[in-house]
Amino acid sequence: MTVLTLTTDFGTGDHEVGVLRGVIWKIAPDVQIADLSHDITPHQILEAALLMWLVTPYFPPGTIHVAVVDPGVGTSRRGIASRIGSQYFVGPDNGLFSLILARTEENNQNIRIVHLNVPKYWLPEVSTVFHGRDIFAPVAAHIANGIPLDSLGTPISDAVRIEIPTPVQTPHGWQGQVIHIDHFGNLTTNLRTSHLEHATEVIIHIKGEKIIGLVSTFGERPAGTLVALLDSSGSLAISVVNGSAVQYLHTSVGDNFEVQVKD
Repeated sequence: MTVLTLTTDFGTGDHEVGVLRGVIWKIAPDVQIADLSHDITPHQILEAALLMWLVTPYFPPGTIHVAVVDPGVGTSRRGIASRIGSQYFVGPDNGLFSLILARTEENNQNIRIVHLNVPKYWLPEVSTVFHGRDIFAPVAAHIANGIPLDSLGTPISDAVRIEIPTPVQTPHGWQGQVIHIDHFGNLTTNLRTSHLEHATEVIIHIKGEKIIGLVSTFGERPAGTLVALLDSSGSLAISVVNGSAVQYLHTSVGDNFEVQVKD
């Protein structure tokens, strides 16, 4: 059975997600649909890109991922379908797949991308504001039924990439950036294990607060304590034990912080 995932900023209180499912199952009734998230902050392409980068490696080869975070719907932006490594990705060409493309290139895996310009595989009527229903869902379902990528559109090599914030090395360590805030109020940053692997001492300065050292578990500090640790994805995270770092620090995605490192 083919697995197909959905990632959107539609929320779950309206009709859109149910419509996507219906379109897919009408064309490919045997496909198994999994929801990655429908709670992406509206129009936040980087947030969706990060989610898929974290989640998709745990899905089997041949999985088809549909992502619809599409503030440019109805404009000249392209729709694309791709085979990136061993999985398929369908959605708007607005940078949603930037992180996955970068990782695949680093691993020297194959990438094939097509511009979705063959209406035969869309719904008969296409709205200017719901390409998820009218283009991306049916295309994904046709892929599940075995239609090859090259039948869906013209091959391209210039898919849109969004700029991913990278840490900046300083004389005393790194300047990093908050790139995601999760449901618990934990701050995910763009520093990773590789930036800190040789450090014997780490001091983090953020929003006037100082965090000395890293913890391995939340249980190492009392409730309410501001801590930093390397999370399950290998990113430096800033948290409050049994609390919310975003409420404690009043921070936002895009805020910078400093890390002093002693080797």
